Amino acid sequence: MASLDFQFLSQADFETEQSFSAVFARRFALALRRVPEAAGEALDRIKKYGDDGCRMSLLFEELSEFCASAPKPVILLIDEVDSASNNQVFLDFLALLRGYYLQRDEFPTFQSVILAGVYDIRNLKQKVRPDSEHKHNSPWNIAAAFHVNMDLEAEGIEGMLAEYEADYHTGMDVKQMAELLYGETCGYPFLVSRLCQLMDEEVAGSVEFPDRQAAWTREGLLAAEKILLMEKNTLFDSLINKLTDFPKLRKLLYSMLFLGETVVFNAHNDVIQIASMFGFVKNVNGATAVANRIFETVLYNLFLSEEEVSNRTFSAAVEERNQFIQNGVLNMELLLEKFVVHWGDLYHSADEKFIEENGRKFFLLYLKPVINGVGNYYIEARTRDRGRTYVIVDYRGRQYIIEIKIWRGEEYNRRGEEQLASYLESYHAQKGYLLRFNFNKNKVPGVKEISWGGKVIFEAVV
Repeated sequence: MASLDFQFLSQADFETEQSFSAVFARRFALALRRVPEAAGEALDRIKKYGDDGCRMSLLFEELSEFCASAPKPVILLIDEVDSASNNQVFLDFLALLRGYYLQRDEFPTFQSVILAGVYDIRNLKQKVRPDSEHKHNSPWNIAAAFHVNMDLEAEGIEGMLAEYEADYHTGMDVKQMAELLYGETCGYPFLVSRLCQLMDEEVAGSVEFPDRQAAWTREGLLAAEKILLMEKNTLFDSLINKLTDFPKLRKLLYSMLFLGETVVFNAHNDVIQIASMFGFVKNVNGATAVANRIFETVLYNLFLSEEEVSNRTFSAAVEERNQFIQNGVLNMELLLEKFVVHWGDLYHSADEKFIEENGRKFFLLYLKPVINGVGNYYIEARTRDRGRTYVIVDYRGRQYIIEIKIWRGEEYNRRGEEQLASYLESYHAQKGYLLRFNFNKNKVPGVKEISWGGKVIFEAVV
């Protein structure tokens, strides 16, 4: 097998076919230096091209001669393919590979070609064969589905934690911690590993979590997640960069998160296919959903940050945020009461369309500077639709459950109160919060406290 890694190629190596052919020849010969049976006149000529360069067509003639004379079938593996996929010379190289493969009975060539580090072969095929006639054909007329699930299951996470616990004896509830990690990450390997690393290396030994026993708890996990969400890493950079590269992907995710739109998962839809290809979304019972809770929060933070500077709701919260924290405790009742006042001052004439498109977003803009740096928030995806959204806030070990609803009439509102009471029961919480956006001209803005099903609901109407 000849294994090449294209991350070692510079931009200059792709400028001309002569420069590319030269560096490919050197890399190819280097990859086979430990294979004595690969030696021969054809390989010697290929080595020579590494010094002098040549037309790519001539290089392929020599590669064909080498494959014909090799004592065993030759497999070519190229890593980091996506780093080269925007270069025309490389695309010409792929086209020649395809051409030789299609005529392999007449012109000997590689038995197999493996392209690693590529998101999806369909990402390349549109570049190699850009004309519409061949747009949906694989460059090699072969496309094999890869059905291995690369995500970790809760049981797999539990096994890794059990090994860690056997070494360090933290006293953690291994099963519960595995379920918490899975709940935040849906088993995304990097996120699982990074959160565990942060709990072990940064959370443990901090003022709030003096040892591993304190760190390997639900509160320690939330502290690690807070660090993760604030750091700059290649995974999050890739996610955000793709929103710039694919504006329709950005629009899809925004409408799902802030407008509560339900998008049917259709693998033939170009935008959904791109989002799925990059691992940003998944199919959940036929609906398109963001892949995990951490990705959701990264996206919420990104979209919100783009409006923070110019948004008056955010500015109002920044000015008054100190009053909402009393003795280290978040006063959610006062926060909602003040939000009602500010909404009335700023958006009292808002129509139904404006509320549906901006209500959730503006409340998050008001909440974010208050809890930023200390607390976490996330949106409970199972309950999100165009009419309602549940925001779960964790602040210094205390949890606040807030339902954000659009007014749809008294009967709908009563059902919402009943649903919130039921939701509180599942979270073992006695008190919840209901923020209701009402576009009825006869509404009475304000706050009140009601009882429902043995639970206390603090309701704010704007």
